[in-house]
Amino acid sequence: MGVVAELVLVRHGQSLANVAFPAADADDLLEAEVSGRDAEVPLTELGEKQARALGEWIGTLPENERPQVVITSPYLRARETWRLAAEAAGVDLPEPSTDDRLVDRLLGDLEMLTRAAVTQRFPGEAQRRAEAGEYRYTPPGGESFADIEVRLGSFLDDLHRDHAGERVVVVAHDAVVLMMRAVIERLTWDQVLAAEREAGSVRNASLSRFVDVDGRLELAYYNSVDHLPTD
Repeated sequence: MGVVAELVLVRHGQSLANVAFPAADADDLLEAEVSGRDAEVPLTELGEKQARALGEWIGTLPENERPQVVITSPYLRARETWRLAAEAAGVDLPEPSTDDRLVDRLLGDLEMLTRAAVTQRFPGEAQRRAEAGEYRYTPPGGESFADIEVRLGSFLDDLHRDHAGERVVVVAHDAVVLMMRAVIERLTWDQVLAAEREAGSVRNASLSRFVDVDGRLELAYYNSVDHLPTD
């Protein structure tokens, strides 16, 4: 089976949760200044600016380097990132599709809870997490990083089958970008953690690019934000 010619992974632009939860956790608050379902969290003004910068960068690419296939997470912040990017590109780009296997990590009963709220409502979770280890720990009603790896493996198998030889952009989440490396490069969890320590957390609107080299995807660059404004 062939492989895609290029796979560019994009993390969505900054979302309201990306701002609200670190602020709430820093002050040990039980609630963050964001509500509703994780799937419906919107972009911030900065996130929208990042999305447009992504589109402007795509618009500068020669036609033979632009994406031929675009697939996004069904979550609002990912769909909006691509919508704004496509509007700003100023060139014809493919209509995006969504795939449920590209959702952010499912946290189940812990979804949209601050650290303080988790400690209060689920006092046994810290011990469960420590005993299981980060890779295998499954929040109540949620999924582990091991589960994410399985669903992304399935996604990639279908992607290569359906779009061999094509240039593909995927717009999703930090957990997806990180674990996609694990699947493609066959990394152990320790190697995943080492990659994160080296490059830092997956940044909003960052680009991670894989290219086909003799029938295998190889990493060209990771977690790059060179296309984003610095001001």
